[in-house]
Amino acid sequence: MKSKTRKNAITFGTDGWRAVIGDDFTFENVRIVAQAVADYLKGKKQKRIVIGYDTRFLSREFAEEVAMVGAAAGLKTVISDRHVPTPVVSFNTRQGKYDLGIMITASHNPGKFNGIKIKTPEGGAADKQLTDKVERLLYKTPPHTIDPGGARRKKLIVDGDLVTGYKKFLRSFVNIAKIRKLKLKVLIDLMHGAGGSFVEEIVGLKNMKIDYLRKEYNPSFGGMHPEPIEENLAELMSRVKKEKYDLGFALDGDADRIALVDAQGHYIGAQIILPLLAVHCIKNRRAKAGIGKTVVGSNLIDNVALGLRAECFETPVGFKYITNLFREKLISIGGEEAGGIGFAGYIPERDGTAAFLMVLEMMASEGVSFERLCRDLQKKYGRWYYQRTSIPLRSSQVNLDKLKPPSSLLGKPVTRINRLDGIKLIASDCWLMFRASGTEPIVRVYAEAQSAKKTETLLTLGKKLINAL
Repeated sequence: MKSKTRKNAITFGTDGWRAVIGDDFTFENVRIVAQAVADYLKGKKQKRIVIGYDTRFLSREFAEEVAMVGAAAGLKTVISDRHVPTPVVSFNTRQGKYDLGIMITASHNPGKFNGIKIKTPEGGAADKQLTDKVERLLYKTPPHTIDPGGARRKKLIVDGDLVTGYKKFLRSFVNIAKIRKLKLKVLIDLMHGAGGSFVEEIVGLKNMKIDYLRKEYNPSFGGMHPEPIEENLAELMSRVKKEKYDLGFALDGDADRIALVDAQGHYIGAQIILPLLAVHCIKNRRAKAGIGKTVVGSNLIDNVALGLRAECFETPVGFKYITNLFREKLISIGGEEAGGIGFAGYIPERDGTAAFLMVLEMMASEGVSFERLCRDLQKKYGRWYYQRTSIPLRSSQVNLDKLKPPSSLLGKPVTRINRLDGIKLIASDCWLMFRASGTEPIVRVYAEAQSAKKTETLLTLGKKLINAL
């Protein structure tokens, strides 16, 4: 039988530590991580943390375990009194001036996974420097716990309301008065995650009708991983078109990622949402800083930045790199291809609810439908067809350095190879990229060209190259 405390069981990837529940994600290993976090905070004056958890199996219990270890180590801990989205924890970490935030979630991973995300005092994703320090402290101190009842009597553990302040802030962050004038029928797909009814509670329902899909508690997510990608949103797309909704909105498991569906039932991902909102932030909200994207972001984002005369910053995959751009005040908006989008003047972190509220504000400011906004964007800045696929690994590792890149793509010479994160082959009017996931045993293959058929051809080529390794 495999030991649950094997030394390599706990490693922090692109965004936190994730593992299969009952395999490596065990109560014992969660206590080990909690003790390492407590040791990392030694020397801090107050040593305060805030803890949240999503709707996954045992998330509340794992959060309680972190709190008990923290309290035993002298940390004053506030634990959410209900399941919450990850951005709620990020917001409270910053607003409450906590030393760290801890979120129990595996984000968009399948239901058999759970995980731990660490948030910095400013509300951003913990970077590698911080998580490396926590990793070095693993197993150094045997974890101790404290009786939760006694800890609560001593106020070392406090059950707190994390959502009221969050909702109040978002009402002030966007133009609620404008949004409330919109007459819309919206269908929201929560994918059985922690997204809740925040949009409804923040905006109100005077002129907006909001219905829900997959709102029920289901820690297995109905057998589907809660990631708002096109293949997971068939019912949302069908119902929006058939039942004449103006807009469909989907959130991932911990509600920090977004996808949209237009009135015709077409899936709209972050490769269009991000540049749309960049135009809104810079044109309508008069933001002065640039745009942040990851290396797998669409060329459309670059075209928008060029058209707006805004600087475009490119980072490795992982929102923690976008966080650094916010920290340095280089960008007004930043996002990743998987649907995470963040804004200056808020937490330096992605938030699906905030992004959707910004979409509503954009629609109210422009006075046109969402489909019209998408059409106008692509007419002005170009139409690109983006696709991504995932290839499961036969072993735990794959050496992309052994990949033999072609000298041309779709008959055009490869003019540049970008190795910022993975391998990106770039031609004049298309690109193909390979990257090992930091959270799952898969290789991602990305492609973009100026027709859907060309993009599909690139993906087919990419799959062949990976399968040949």
